[in-house]
Amino acid sequence: MTTPMRRLDNLRMTGKLVVIAVGMFAFGYALVPIYRAICEVTGINILALGERQVPGKSRVDPVNTQVDTSRTVTVEFDTNVRGPWHFKPAVRSMEVHPGQLATVMYEFQNVQNRTMAAQAIPSYAPRQAANHFNKLECFCFNQYTLAPGEKKEWPVAFVIDPKLPKDVKTITLSYTFFEVGAPTPAAPTAAVATPGGAS
Repeated sequence: MTTPMRRLDNLRMTGKLVVIAVGMFAFGYALVPIYRAICEVTGINILALGERQVPGKSRVDPVNTQVDTSRTVTVEFDTNVRGPWHFKPAVRSMEVHPGQLATVMYEFQNVQNRTMAAQAIPSYAPRQAANHFNKLECFCFNQYTLAPGEKKEWPVAFVIDPKLPKDVKTITLSYTFFEVGAPTPAAPTAAVATPGGAS
């Protein structure tokens, strides 16, 4: 049987635990504004300061120091098809700086009355450009199955390595799209046989 003294001790202990729980909750709730106030006073949180607009200063976006803005390279986009379908780039060429991320869209349509599986093979001119043409995203990485009449758009995201020789001013990226299961076509000779850098 619980004595009155023990009951009083239990009530006191329960009261202390409730006060501790409420205090912990209040501390946790107040922690964010306290942290912000300390950061503003001490300037410790440099990243948070950089994300805010500082009065009297205009916002400056970070500059990509990997981009060589002193020169441009013309990238030409060529397509070859081995079968009854439509395949073309959205633009035929673009000017890019080495180190700059660029994206071009390609359109493909299966105009046959049957489902087909297809894949693209890339090639480059001049040949030495292949080692400096870095594709981050490309439909050529995979095979695709398209239903009769199905139309697709695919991006090619690429960066030209700033170490590309200075005498290469034009790169031709050529894709040959072929049906999987059919004999694999050779790469277009015009796209790979060009000697040296383009002028």
